[in-house]
This record gives sequence, C-alpha cells and structure tokens, in this order.
Amino acid sequence: MLRLAGARLLDDRDFPAVRAALSADPVGSCMVSARVEVAGLDPWRLGGELWAADSRPIKAGRIQGLCFSGPNLIPLRGNASALRCFADRALRRQRSCSSLVGPAEQVLGLWEELNPEWGPAREVRADQPLMALDGPPAVPSDPLVRPVRPDELDRYLPAAIAMFIEEVGVDPRAGDGGVSYRARVAELIAGGRAFARFEGKEVVFKAEIGAMSSTVGQIQGVWVHPDRRGDGLGTAGTGAVVSRLVRGLGRTASLYVNSYNTAALAAYRKVGFEQVGQYATVLF
Repeated sequence: MLRLAGARLLDDRDFPAVRAALSADPVGSCMVSARVEVAGLDPWRLGGELWAADSRPIKAGRIQGLCFSGPNLIPLRGNASALRCFADRALRRQRSCSSLVGPAEQVLGLWEELNPEWGPAREVRADQPLMALDGPPAVPSDPLVRPVRPDELDRYLPAAIAMFIEEVGVDPRAGDGGVSYRARVAELIAGGRAFARFEGKEVVFKAEIGAMSSTVGQIQGVWVHPDRRGDGLGTAGTGAVVSRLVRGLGRTASLYVNSYNTAALAAYRKVGFEQVGQYATVLF
C-alpha cells in the first residue's frame, strides 16, 4: 500500500468497504460510484485515485474519510482531520483537477486547507442544492425531446458549447481547439445519454445524463435556447429526461444547481425534485 501524509491509496482489496461507503449516500456519491462500478479501484482503469483518510487498514470495513482525485477532486466524506490528510496528499503534486466538487461541508473544508497553495479560485459556488426524484415527473414530458443520434453531433455541439460557457464561464474549446470536449460529447451521445429537442437545424433544449451508477443518474447541462426561455421548454424537457431515467432505466434522477439560479430551482421543483443535500464547487 502507498502511504503518504496519512492518506492511503485504496485498491481492489478495499472494494467491499468502498462499495458500502458509496451505497450509504447513493445520490451524493453518484459521480464516483459510476466510475467505481465499472472500473474498480485500479487508478489506471478508474481514471484517478481513491483515497482513504487513514494510513492504517480500514477497521471493521468502515471508511471514515473518502476522496476521489481525478479530473475533479471529490471529497465525499471526512472530518477536519481527514480533509487535512487529503490536502497534504493533493499538495504533494501539481494541481491537475479543474474543480473541487461534492458535499459542501467536505468541499469547503478541503478548500480551506488548499487555498493558501492553490488559490485564488476562479469562483467558489458554496451553496448548490443537491436534488433527487425517484418517481415519475410531476409535469407532462416534452414528447419531442429524444436521444441525440451520433450523426447529429455537429448540430448538437454548438448548444453544448453555449451551455458550458454559460454555466462554467470558460470556453471548452480553449487549449486544444475543442478536441477533448467534442470527444466527451460524442461519448455521451454514443451512450444514449444526450437528449435534445430539435427545431429545424437548431437545438432549443438539451440535457445530458453525466454520471450514471447502478441506482442513480445525474442530470447535467440543462440548457434552453435564449430565444425560447420562458416557454416551459426547460421544465417539460427535464421531465422527459427524468422519465427516461426513472421509467426507462430504473434509476433515481438527481442534479445539483446553484442556489442563486432561482428560475432553475423553481423549474426543478415543479418537475418534482426535492433537495436531499448540499453540494459546493470550487472552479479553477
């Protein structure tokens, strides 16, 4: 086992304890669970590392502190001592993650430890209601929202880019001309996890299932064309994606949203979502 600053790199021998920890909060841990269920705990297959907060073997199969380090740094559980362990390990290498994201208490606590070295952040979103719906939507679903076909990538991509710029505040084409972002969108489309309503050549509504574990699907990238906002497309379109997740795939639908986005919050509550937790995001 690799030991470093009190944090321990987990491997497949720890899988039962990790599975139990993730199952304790299936909505909050969906992003990590989706990876672990497919790839196990081997870092190469996982696309990152999973850390425990204690350098000693897990006692009684229980993990007190758990953090995923990959494209995003996702602290899922842990007290102040655990977060210091994660920060110590993270600071031993150059920052490669684009954000910290996850349960607000852990994200903000970890950021307090990392800020002196990694700061300032581009933006800290400290209050993001985590919402879930495990039944049918409370609104009629838009029958014109459907999975995007692979041959529609070029029609869909401009809407995905516009959504990303609005939501994240940077252009996903920066750096490599959009090659990696195009590949990620193409992957979502190929997996049947990108949905849109097309009118002519334009996308007027879009959303994706960004992460999907065996029990939960996390909706992301909900976007309505600026000329069509206020027409109810967001509510009805989100309802269509929820129906696909709940009725078609047997998952609980989840998402998280900035607390200041009152219009989106109202729409999601109209669909039937209820808050089950609080996320936070630190953007670099």
